[in-house]
Amino acid sequence: MKISQLSISLAAAAMLATPAIAQDWYAGGSVSYLSQSDSDNSGTTGAFTTGNLGDDTTLDVASGTPYGWNTEFDNGTGFSGEVGARYANGFRSGVELSLTEADVDTHSQVTLGGGSIDALDAASIAGSPTPLGATVAEIVADGRGDISSTSVFANVYYDFNRTSTIQPYVGAGIGFSDVDVKYNPSGVGVIDDGETKFAYQVKAGATWLVTDTWEVYGEYAYRATEDIEVSNDLFPGTLDIENQQNLFSVGVRYRFG
Repeated sequence: MKISQLSISLAAAAMLATPAIAQDWYAGGSVSYLSQSDSDNSGTTGAFTTGNLGDDTTLDVASGTPYGWNTEFDNGTGFSGEVGARYANGFRSGVELSLTEADVDTHSQVTLGGGSIDALDAASIAGSPTPLGATVAEIVADGRGDISSTSVFANVYYDFNRTSTIQPYVGAGIGFSDVDVKYNPSGVGVIDDGETKFAYQVKAGATWLVTDTWEVYGEYAYRATEDIEVSNDLFPGTLDIENQQNLFSVGVRYRFG
């Protein structure tokens, strides 16, 4: 994890969360059902020679050749904690630390140089001089791997119906996410890399005031980062991975008064 970048985000968020007009302070935590969006991975290669294409021939691939594939993820989980302050004008601000993880379900539609290579023997991308007896499509269909994120956000919310027991709210936040990606279909190591990127989220939810100090809430959040650029371990090249999430959370807050 790139601690320096996450620390900058945390410091900026802390300044937002401590104005002099704060009415009260709160701390809370939640657990989330994570729907990780599919990624249309795309990148360019370095120069390399393929393995056996299945007919005892190889192909010289030029540097800068485009390639990519689609990755589908299983549903995952998330956990978050937040500390913040509530103000008289209906706004809240907080610092949120979030952890998410989703496993890879499958990969498909592998392309190189603008054309599909799904039907080629997998030796072509594995660098094997002899055919492996399975196509590229068959090898990558067995997903394996995961995508995980450690994120820090500075959030701002607005609470409606502040005199009621049920209080809807909307919110938004900016920060940084440290994202790690592992792709090893059929046990073949392809990607094991990560990057820290600017991140943002928007939220909507509702709070239920259980007592004067305890609150229960449910919320939806859409969260995204810039594309994650990683190195390819199978052949020379880099790959951009899309990272968009939908989170459905339930949690509790404690108001310090």
